[in-house]
Amino acid sequence: MDRAQKAESIETLKGVFADAGAVVVTHNLGLTVAEMTDLRGRLRAEGATFKVVKNRLALKALDGKGGDAVQDLFKGPVGIAYAPDAVSAAKVTAKFAKENDKFVIMGGLMDETVLDAQGIDALSKLPSLDELRAKLVGLLNAPATKIAGVVQAPASQLARVMGAYAAKDAA
Repeated sequence: MDRAQKAESIETLKGVFADAGAVVVTHNLGLTVAEMTDLRGRLRAEGATFKVVKNRLALKALDGKGGDAVQDLFKGPVGIAYAPDAVSAAKVTAKFAKENDKFVIMGGLMDETVLDAQGIDALSKLPSLDELRAKLVGLLNAPATKIAGVVQAPASQLARVMGAYAAKDAA
């Protein structure tokens, strides 16, 4: 890799670290191509990406953020999983790590905060952005449904009373 390619790679990684909700740092030594393809497919389905990075370039892209804790994350064969939201990459990688012993979550980065493996596990248990949106829409729709039921109830009761009087007159 020549100097221009390294500079381009550093700029790309700076963009990744700036735009991602959370970056999950993993060790992937011993994974087969099929397993890596499976992981990338799962991440892509959730809107996330997995990339194998060079440690020195990643540390240069971070530009000293996170201190020594970040330097401990970027040792050995490292791959990063990232997504615009903070939860989706953590969910997929945590599930994949439970299924595959060779895939180890080292920790992660969330803005300026360095997370350990337990932090990523806790992040993976949070609801995703889509799940939160669905709950919010459900909460907003529930009162409207109740109001419609209350407003409609007197009219239906009035119709039943009129129907009862009509039946009584007919008899």
